[in-house]
Amino acid sequence: MAIIVNLDVMLAKRKMRSKELAEIIGITTANLSILKSGKAKAVRFSTLEAICKALECQPSDILEYVED
Repeated sequence: MAIIVNLDVMLAKRKMRSKELAEIIGITTANLSILKSGKAKAVRFSTLEAICKALECQPSDILEYVED
């Protein structure tokens, strides 16, 4: 099972830089980078909510399940 993080795609669609999103949602750029790379072990719902609010999207726009 694989969870794909499409955060880069949403950032490009919204013409927003990672640094700007990190400032808006209140996390470090390093933590956002870990999330974007798919290396994060977990995502807080409050962080996911803040990302969706900032990017005006749904969680399914950011996270995708793909079978191996």
